[in-house]
Amino acid sequence: MAKFLKHIGNDKSGATAVEYGLIVSLIVIAAVGSFQAVADENDNMWQRVQDASNEAVGN
Repeated sequence: MAKFLKHIGNDKSGATAVEYGLIVSLIVIAAVGSFQAVADENDNMWQRVQDASNEAVGN
């Protein structure tokens, strides 16, 4: 097992793929956070529209 871990530690062939994977994961996390913020604001906007409509109709 130690021999295998030493070989993995010295292997540099997959380092670029791992780095790209980390970059992509950070971009995805940022995108999900942005989508959540937009979704919350969109929900708030439609709630204000509903409240104004109910007030105008008298409900």
